[in-house]
Amino acid sequence: MRRLLNVPNVVTFSRIVLIPLIIGLYYLPDHWLSWEAKNFSATAVFIVAAVTDWLDGYLARRLNQMSAFGAFLDPVADKLIVAGALVVLLYLGRVDMLVALIIIGREIAISALREWMAKVGQATSVAVAYIGKLKTGFQMVAIPLLLYHDPVVGLDSQWLGTLLINVAAVLTVISMLYYMRKALPHATAAS
Repeated sequence: MRRLLNVPNVVTFSRIVLIPLIIGLYYLPDHWLSWEAKNFSATAVFIVAAVTDWLDGYLARRLNQMSAFGAFLDPVADKLIVAGALVVLLYLGRVDMLVALIIIGREIAISALREWMAKVGQATSVAVAYIGKLKTGFQMVAIPLLLYHDPVVGLDSQWLGTLLINVAAVLTVISMLYYMRKALPHATAAS
């Protein structure tokens, strides 16, 4: 139990706890929190969650507290925070339904693929690649812009966020095809 509750894993758990907070902000009555304040608060919470993604990995290495559970939980937390934010953005009409479906669907498909590849002893065949990191980078910039919604230093954050999330969706498809291609030889061998 002690290894499960190490500092990096607690930081990762905090990222999961932030998801209902992002969603809940938009359920608050307008006389409690204006739309501008909701947008700002949701953006701030998402950015904190994104920082914890970097922080938990840093702490795991720095404190030598890397664990199999942490390696499992970290990508789950990443996928949940992105999916939660995309559902909010979809509800607000700030992201296209097809884009949200592509990104969330890819995450589910690749998670299932990784689980299956681990069962056949080929987990390293579908390890995180540069294209996956690039896709995540675009998502992590686009989502706060779309949550914020108001102009940022004279830039239309909705326009820029939409452009970046569309690029992320294209990269999402490319990365999914990349991982599928890497897994295909092992899939035919296992069947």
